[in-house]
Formats: sequence, structure tokens, C-alpha cells
Amino acid sequence: MIEQAFAHLPSPGCLLAAAAAPASRPGEVLSLDRGVFLGNNLWQWLGLLASVLAGFVIGKAAAFVIQKQSERMAAGDNPSAPGMLLGCLAGPVKLLAVSGALYAAGTFLTLGDAAVLWRRLCVTLAVLAAGWVIYRLVDVLEHYLRLWTGKTDTQLDDQLVPLLRKTLRVFVVIVVLLFIAQNVFEWDIAALVAGLGIGGLAFALAAKDTIANLFGSVTIFADRPFQLGERVKIAGHDGMIEEVGFRSTRIRTLDGALVVIPNAVLVNESIENISKRPSIKRVLNVTVTYDTPPARLQRGVDILREMLEARTASWPPDCPPRVYFSDFNAESLNIIVYYWFSPPDWWKYLAFNHDFNMELLRRYNDEGIEFAFPTRTLYVKQDSPFTAVVSGEAKAAQ
Repeated sequence: MIEQAFAHLPSPGCLLAAAAAPASRPGEVLSLDRGVFLGNNLWQWLGLLASVLAGFVIGKAAAFVIQKQSERMAAGDNPSAPGMLLGCLAGPVKLLAVSGALYAAGTFLTLGDAAVLWRRLCVTLAVLAAGWVIYRLVDVLEHYLRLWTGKTDTQLDDQLVPLLRKTLRVFVVIVVLLFIAQNVFEWDIAALVAGLGIGGLAFALAAKDTIANLFGSVTIFADRPFQLGERVKIAGHDGMIEEVGFRSTRIRTLDGALVVIPNAVLVNESIENISKRPSIKRVLNVTVTYDTPPARLQRGVDILREMLEARTASWPPDCPPRVYFSDFNAESLNIIVYYWFSPPDWWKYLAFNHDFNMELLRRYNDEGIEFAFPTRTLYVKQDSPFTAVVSGEAKAAQ
């Protein structure tokens, strides 16, 4: 269809070729005395060279002008859509100019049986230029998708944008190649697709794990159990979500290692999202010695409650701290402390614990409350009713 449209275009160069000196005899390839090579005179080859050079120059100049205009219109933090769309033409216009130059050269070249192939080459370059424009338009779509996803609270859709960009680019390439095969080279695409369907079945069976990972990634994007940068525990690995892809998810563990988990495995695992917790719970066991009097033990409990009341800004409103004399341990009297630190920032939590522990140690020492530690007392009974019987030989040996 496209080839027929090109074939009906006027070819004034053919009139010039007919008016010129006879190029060659039928079947003549090389004739040095007549200045003929591959059926064309020297002026025809020079015309081809001039056409190609003109195409390159025109394409380069047009691309330069378009690029400068695009940069001027798309300058700033919020580039305009017309400027970005114009920038998509900067590269393809050079290929389109070369295509037009080759077609123009074909009008005065003596091509013979190669004329159809020459036209197909020109049309293919033109279609590739158009496909290149569509390929570049995917970047414009990605820009606006990033602006849209940047307004949402979740970061997982930010990771979906580059995946969508890659998918669209592959789709554009496949469509352009099929279009060229069917409309330019007139291949039977239906038979080709049918053949690919049989091979695709075998390929699907061989790539079932890859397909399972692909569906796993779709489940992750739909369910959103975590976001990029959040800390999770998955399959025994504790770390930050670094990247979510079509095949796998990458986790950077706390010791710096990179763990890659296939998405098909990930969707079947229990996921503990540590970053989603509203607070960090601490259970502190304060042990004192058994010889501590009840009044002093009560004072130890009161000190802990005073310290916690002085830090009410660090507790969630619905989770106040708790302090109890909880148990008689084997080596100590146990005072248990519960509190929930908020916000759930791990490093702030450790700094808070450091300050709390230092004050507790200082105040207990001031009150004379002694901390217990694991001890064991051994009692030896001196007065035993039993006497040892020592034989005569044993006495002689002594």
C-alpha cells in the first residue's frame, strides 16, 4: 500500500535520464570506455552522492533547529508539552531526510529489476523514522506519569513507571517491525503468527518460572505490601526494599548485602513490614537483689514511673507505658517495664534508650538500690553424722 503510494509520485529525474546520453546497453554492467558502472553513468553516481550528502545536510540542519527550539520551549522545571513533542522529532528527521534523498536519487538511477527493492528500502527508512518518533513519545508519557505518581503517598507506583516505559518501547518496536514486514515486504503475517503460536506454546512451557515471576510482580503492584525504601523481613532477610522488577525484588540487608528474591517466591512468603509499625515496643526487665526491702523496691518502681511520665511526648496516645513488680526470679526480684516509642525511627529509639538507661542507673545508685546479677551460693555443712571408714592398708599408705 505504502509502496504503491510512493510509486505514483512524479519522477522528473526519469525525464532527465532519458534525455541524457544512452547509459548502457541491455545487460551491460561495466564499460570503461562509455563511463558506465552497474548500468549507470558517472553523472548518475555523482547525482546519488550529491543526493545523499544533501539529505544528511538537510537532516542535520533540521534536527539542529528542532532541537534548539525544543530546548527553548521545554526549559525550566516544568517543560511544556509542545516543546517535549518537538524534541521527539530531532533524531527521526535526519533518517527521514536520508530516506527522501534516496528516493529522489532513485528517480534518475537506472535500477532495472532493483527498482522495487530500492523503493522498499526508502519506505522502510521512512517507516522506521515514524516508529522512532513514537518510540520517543514514550519518554513524554513517562514524564507525565512521573508527575502523576509523584503526587501519591506510595512509592511503589514510581517503580511501575519505568517498567511501563520498557513495555511500551518493546511493543512499539514489535508493531513497527510487523508493519514493515506486512505492508512493505508483503509477508504473510497471519502464517507467521500461527507458526509463532506453536513455538510460543513450547516457549511458555520452558519459561513457566519467568511467567510466574511476571504474575508475581503484578500481584505486588496490585496489593502493595511495601514501598521502595521501606524495611521488611522476608524469607529470613531483614533489609530495605531497593527495587521491584518484573522478575525479582531486590532487598538491601542491614549488613549491606544485596538479596534478590524471585517475585513468584515473594508472593507466597509472609512479609513483615517493619516500616509500617506505628511505634517500637521495648520490654525492659530491671532486676534488683533479694535483700532489697519492700519500701526500697517500691521506690524503684516509683522512679521508673517518674522517668516515664517525664517523657510523655515519646509515647502514642493510645499506648501509655506500664511498670510492675512482676516476678520472683531465681536470682533477683524483677520489675518489668513496657513502653512504645514513637515515631518508629530506629536510631532515635536507640538514642532514647541510651538516655533512659543512663538516668535509671544514676538514680538507682543515688537511692542505694542494688542491681542483681546471676549469682550462686554454695553452703557446706561442717558437722556430719557420717564417718569415713579407712582400711589398714590405706592408713599404711598414708
